[in-house]
Amino acid sequence: MSGGGTETPVGCEASPGGGDKKKDSLGTAGSPAHLIIKDLGEIHSRLLDHRPVIQGETRYFVKEFEEKRGLREMRVLENLKNMIHETNEHTLPKCREIMQGDLSQVLQRLQTASDAVCRLQQKEQERKKILNDHLIASEKQHIIQWEDFMKEQHSKQAEVDEEHRKAMERLKEQYAEMEKDLAKFSTF
Repeated sequence: MSGGGTETPVGCEASPGGGDKKKDSLGTAGSPAHLIIKDLGEIHSRLLDHRPVIQGETRYFVKEFEEKRGLREMRVLENLKNMIHETNEHTLPKCREIMQGDLSQVLQRLQTASDAVCRLQQKEQERKKILNDHLIASEKQHIIQWEDFMKEQHSKQAEVDEEHRKAMERLKEQYAEMEKDLAKFSTF
């Protein structure tokens, strides 16, 4: 019920044919009843129709919100830009210098440690080689000693066998003589 639209006043009815003719039971357009109805419509729109006020307040709120939001975003972006600039100009070069200095020290220490490990491995390999050579020489010496021992055992076995054979021959001769002597005595 705003003041700008076509309304059917109270007490007036629209014509049943759908036409624009109104049946004016209160009188003509200038009559006091008509003026009262018109004033009532204005009072109604001012008291109950808040759309124009709300639309104005809404437009004002949106405008203020967008401006404040835009300023806040600008401040955030400016802070980010300053932080990035400071990082690029100060922090990154400082970190790079520290890393290069520390990395060179770490690389030197790593190289020293690597050299020490290589020397230890070389000493260990030399010690193993010497030990292995010593074991091989000792094994060869034991093999030679064993072979000499076995040859000596064979020669001693041959000597013992020869002595045994000679002793057996002597005993056979002795027993043969004793049998002859016995045979001489038994004939008596």
